[in-house]
Amino acid sequence: MRVWMLFVALSIASATATARADDLYALSKDPKQWVMPARDYASTRFSPLDQINASNVGKLQAAWMFSVGTQGGQEAAPLIVGDTLYVVSSFPNKVFALDATNGELKWTYIPNTNRAAQGVACCDVVTRGIAYDSGKIFLVTLDNHAVALDAKTGKEQWATQTGEINLGETTTAAPFVVRGKVFVGISGGEMGVRGRITALDENTGKIDYVAYSTGPDKDILIGPDFKPFYDSMKGKDLGVSTWPPDAWKIGGGTMWGWFSYDPDLDLIYYGTSNPGPWNSNQRPGDNLWTTTLFARDPDSGAAHWAYQFNPHDLWDHDEIQENVLVDLDLDGKTRKVLLHPGRNGFMYVIDRQTGEVLSADAYDAMTAYKGVDLKTGRIIPNEDLKPDLNRTARNVCPASPGAKDWQPTAWSPRTHLLYVPHQHLCMNYLTSDVGYIAGTPYVGATVDMFAGPGGYRGEFMAWDPVRRKKVWSIKENMPVWSGALVTAGDVAFYGTMDRWFKAVDAKTGNVLWQFHLGSGTIGQPVTYEGSDGQQYVAILTGVGGWPGAVANAQIDPRVRNAALGFVGATQDLPSYTQGGGELVVFSIPKQEAAGPSTPQHNP
Repeated sequence: MRVWMLFVALSIASATATARADDLYALSKDPKQWVMPARDYASTRFSPLDQINASNVGKLQAAWMFSVGTQGGQEAAPLIVGDTLYVVSSFPNKVFALDATNGELKWTYIPNTNRAAQGVACCDVVTRGIAYDSGKIFLVTLDNHAVALDAKTGKEQWATQTGEINLGETTTAAPFVVRGKVFVGISGGEMGVRGRITALDENTGKIDYVAYSTGPDKDILIGPDFKPFYDSMKGKDLGVSTWPPDAWKIGGGTMWGWFSYDPDLDLIYYGTSNPGPWNSNQRPGDNLWTTTLFARDPDSGAAHWAYQFNPHDLWDHDEIQENVLVDLDLDGKTRKVLLHPGRNGFMYVIDRQTGEVLSADAYDAMTAYKGVDLKTGRIIPNEDLKPDLNRTARNVCPASPGAKDWQPTAWSPRTHLLYVPHQHLCMNYLTSDVGYIAGTPYVGATVDMFAGPGGYRGEFMAWDPVRRKKVWSIKENMPVWSGALVTAGDVAFYGTMDRWFKAVDAKTGNVLWQFHLGSGTIGQPVTYEGSDGQQYVAILTGVGGWPGAVANAQIDPRVRNAALGFVGATQDLPSYTQGGGELVVFSIPKQEAAGPSTPQHNP
């Protein structure tokens, strides 16, 4: 009898979890809403809405604004569930619920975030968003507390600590919900943090499992189901043997970027960060499983396959970027693939069932590597630039932030193009010995960044993954650190650090509209339909993050290697903008909606 009751209880629990996943999946298909930072599990950031389109986007006007009341960089994507817009600020990670149509404030949640976390975060006190499922909003604070809130009232439901700031751990990634579990990452690759993801029960906050990025197979949840495509990634306890003794315990491989999920394959995908320290001379070996793409079973965490982008990473080229799940016709066959715009400067097309790299093409200036060997899957370093101890490697491209960092792309099933916001930077790189002290920087490199060839520092471009080439591009003065959005109206949106929010023709790249914001933006644009039937576009402003620290923190712009070297590339940013967090929402007034508009041009 007890066995039968246990079976029934487990069956009900399984059905409930499946229903939750199905409910969130269904919500993500509703074009009126934006229920997760990437809009859907495939991380496309594509909206089927077309009320705002290439012919009328020039009529966009500011509809309402809301100050989030914090000075840190604002990288989060707002969520829209039903008639409510939810947004989270940088530290202390306030959450606001607003009427999505008129901006009226419904409730505010202010967590008691430990102020000491601000001194531990490597690259500004940002967060990349919140999550929603089953009537709850999920938040992870900078001081590593996962929190569930009642979406209607803002009342705290549970809170679970997932990291320790005294060890240098913070959390900046947006949480991700699949099958009743809330997935959270950890930051601190510059602090000797051992990377991992944590899965929590969405109803109770109880930790279901932890999957590490380094260490023995049992910690990484590598078991009999693990079948990597490449031989170099086959073997026992590679997360230990590819490191000097015990170095894996402080070896990085954090996860502060994006998750994706394929419901058909029932796999979650995410990438890990750089190994620590940046001084590669202190950690001979491939340093698995840093800079690695994992495919895991969301229920158990078991790894199904993995692919390491940058064995023995030399340049701080994390690979936590988004993985966009699409089906492409390649060589006469439809392949289930993921698109990964690598921080190392290569655009990867990877079979998401097996982990095989189908193509990897440079999409920005490249001197750090010679290419990617598709037979072995290994990247080919430029040995002439090897950063030997106390020797400055000069004109390394891309720089440490990579050709693209965390800022997410958008994919259009209409144009079959990937819209990529990214930076265009090179650097000089000097390594030095460094010791580990818990909770303090563990870097061992001095970096000086500067504009890449041509003198510009950023670009917004469209990439064709089938033809493996850039289709069009817009060069920008500053790194393009905002996310991208593309719609069925064939309009792509992005923002710039020098305060412009732009709408461009998704087919041609022609600038159709632009708006001068109050502060530079490093946020993620989203779109939705309000209760009044109008389409809205929203973005958080508030310059900051790694490239914008010079404009919103007390940093001397004359110190080129400040902010881990980024100040050298953005010394003049304070002459364009200052910090200040604000949500800005746009729409086309009803009386203006009919008829075409006149395209606008770059300033």
